[in-house]
Amino acid sequence: MKSRLILLLVLAVLPSGLVVARDDGRYANSPLKPWFDSLKSARGLCCSDADGTIVSDPDWDSRDGHYRVRVDGEWLTVPEDAVITEPNRAGRTMVWPVKSALGTTVRCFLPGSMS
Repeated sequence: MKSRLILLLVLAVLPSGLVVARDDGRYANSPLKPWFDSLKSARGLCCSDADGTIVSDPDWDSRDGHYRVRVDGEWLTVPEDAVITEPNRAGRTMVWPVKSALGTTVRCFLPGSMS
């Protein structure tokens, strides 16, 4: 029973410890920085441009009414509550993946134009 409680506590804390911000200041003068900093999905703030990953057109699509994105070679279905619904001012598709001991999920997804 005690080991089960410890395992549950570790799993609860682990995912939040793996989300690492990488804003090293290189986007400080970008006119889009305040917009990126305020981006959020129903899952919470996406952090900033430095935390997101740009996705090429072949690495995302829409199937059966849901977005899919390839992260580290694996296709993930984007949860509806992770989709950013405001207009994409950056013009490029981006994903904010969260990796944990339980696998990879999507915190935020910003669809592009699929051009």
